[in-house]
Order: sequence, then C-alpha cells, then structure tokens
Amino acid sequence: GKSFGGRMASMAVAEGMEAAGLVYLGYPLHPPGKPEKLRDEHLYGITTPMLFLQGTRDTFATPEILAGVVSRIGPSAVLEWVEGGDHSFAVAGKKRPAEETAAALAAPVARFIAERCGWSG
Repeated sequence: GKSFGGRMASMAVAEGMEAAGLVYLGYPLHPPGKPEKLRDEHLYGITTPMLFLQGTRDTFATPEILAGVVSRIGPSAVLEWVEGGDHSFAVAGKKRPAEETAAALAAPVARFIAERCGWSG
C-alpha cells in the first residue's frame, strides 16, 4: 500500500489478516517533522515478508529511524531506498512522468514478490 494504505494493511495483518507479503510504498512511520511520534509498535509482531520502499527525502520516515525499525523487525523485512525521493518518490531536480516513477518502483516490488512471497506471476 501507498502511505496510509500501507499502514492500514500492516495493522490488518498485525490483527490477524492473512497476507503472503506486504509492500509499503512510502510508509508513514511518523508525522512530518515529528520523528518522536513513531507508528511502529504493531510492526514488530508481523512475521509476513515486508518490503519498505522509501525515498531518502521522505518527511514521513527519516532514513536513520526507518533503518532502525526495519533492523529491529528482523529478517522478514527488507528496506530499499529511492535516492533523493520524497514521499511521492519525486526526485529533486528531476521531472519525470508518473509512469516513469511507477516503472522504477515496479522492479524492486516484483523482485521482492518473487523472492520473498513465492509468486512468479
């Protein structure tokens, strides 16, 4: 899920909903500018494979804090960065159409699904 959609999916799985895997596109780990207000506690009980795909300039998840959360989750979680990307994966100084952004995100998502969720499409 994208942003809040990913958070809702993670909460549903934490409460018992079954899923082969979870893909978070810009996970909202904390409100912008408020890294002390983490929304992470439910993530630590999830054993389903998880991919966090995050821009390095995303104000909803500072890189240091998100990396620590993913490390604490353990081997079920994978973190991939979009260098220079913001919450919508826009990269400063680069104008690219939404289709190009989506295509750039598709490869790591497809790889994660194939390798971690056992689906080859």
